[in-house]
Amino acid sequence: MGRRRALRLALILFGSTALYFVPAPAGLDPRAWSLFAIFLGVIALVVASVVPIVLAALLGTAAAVLTGTLTGKEAYAGFSEDFILLIVSAFVISRAMLESGLGARIAWFIIRRLGKSTLGLAYSVLLTDLLIASAFPSNTARSSIFFPVLKAICVSQGSLPGEPSRLRLGRYLMMSSMAGISLSSALWLTAMAGNLGGAKIASEHGVHVTFGSWALAASVPVLACAALVPWLLFRVMKPEVQHTPDAPEQARAALAALGPMKRLEIITLVVFTVMVALWALSSVWKLDRTAVAFLGLAVLLLTGAYPRDGFKREGEALEIWLWFALLYTLSTQLNTLGFMRWLGGGVSAGTAGLPPPVVYVLLTLAYVAIHYFFVSQSAHLLALAGVFLQVAVTAGVAPALISYQLLFATNYFSCLTPQGSSANVLFVGSGYLTTSEVYRFGGLVTAVNTAVFLTLGSAWFLLVA
Repeated sequence: MGRRRALRLALILFGSTALYFVPAPAGLDPRAWSLFAIFLGVIALVVASVVPIVLAALLGTAAAVLTGTLTGKEAYAGFSEDFILLIVSAFVISRAMLESGLGARIAWFIIRRLGKSTLGLAYSVLLTDLLIASAFPSNTARSSIFFPVLKAICVSQGSLPGEPSRLRLGRYLMMSSMAGISLSSALWLTAMAGNLGGAKIASEHGVHVTFGSWALAASVPVLACAALVPWLLFRVMKPEVQHTPDAPEQARAALAALGPMKRLEIITLVVFTVMVALWALSSVWKLDRTAVAFLGLAVLLLTGAYPRDGFKREGEALEIWLWFALLYTLSTQLNTLGFMRWLGGGVSAGTAGLPPPVVYVLLTLAYVAIHYFFVSQSAHLLALAGVFLQVAVTAGVAPALISYQLLFATNYFSCLTPQGSSANVLFVGSGYLTTSEVYRFGGLVTAVNTAVFLTLGSAWFLLVA
């Protein structure tokens, strides 16, 4: 470890330890304050690129348990969460897309159709996501659809994970797709599991949200952001491969060389298609999405589409399981211990007596910024949306205006941090993005989304609500 990194490590550990021993504010459970100090230190270690995110998560969890802030049962609860197992399963299944050859075939097909520019590829993925998101109440499931295709495109163009060549194409496409999922989740009431819960919270304040009213309110700001974000990321990330005029012809030659689809490709395609269909119908047929992923993986193993020894090479999947489960647990325990409720109360007190427009903007900005401390969009929504809605309505803000803003923010802030959504994990663990890059570019995307929704979005909500 270099001298500068060691200095940052020492400063963060000292600051977190000092905060830990500061007495808890009045009305707050001392355990909640202690956990906040530990969690803040973990996030600081990741943001400052002092240690890898998995090491930061391990250090934070060990500190929480060894200090008695959390019990072992509380700290390790995340490992039993079904959606985390779904993430790991999807990561493993994505390898079958590559090893069977199907991923390369799909990649070349997309490149043949839309491969004249890197920006065109990004827009095509985002448009596809916007169109299918209404049928997928899980943004995690959608990420598992796009990730293997994107990875195959990157590999076919010589952009490899964990290597300098990731800057050629992969870093940009992974970040752009992750940002796109944050927008597609905001477009439809059924695009993210927590949206329906948010609609229920809004109804308690007299705002009745339907599938149609949600889509109408979201349409203008979401489409504006969808037009802006891929272009903006393209400008700031500067992928080395920007124009690929010969790619369509190369793709035709590659597809001709591949010949007809092979047996393992057909099996992988059928399994993948059935899994996607079952995920889309999971809410109608009451199917467990993780069980569907397990069944798909079992079929791939049984048929040989996924190699029997493949698990020996899945160190990345194990790493994802570790850090996401641990950070998710620390975040949810902050909520369980009442820290988020206390924080929301402090925000409420700070806005007393301010004009309604100022309260509206401040509450939105605070709601977005606080997501740095959450690993789950749904947990954030359930912890704070009701509190913020009540504060805003009491201050004179139109209920529909603040309701739509907070409900959409729960989605458009999801790429703020690597752990800001379970949908991020495949992209963050791809080897194409570093955690510091996600904080930097994800923060930029979130800032742009927030600005668009506060300006254009607010005007549109007032018109149609």
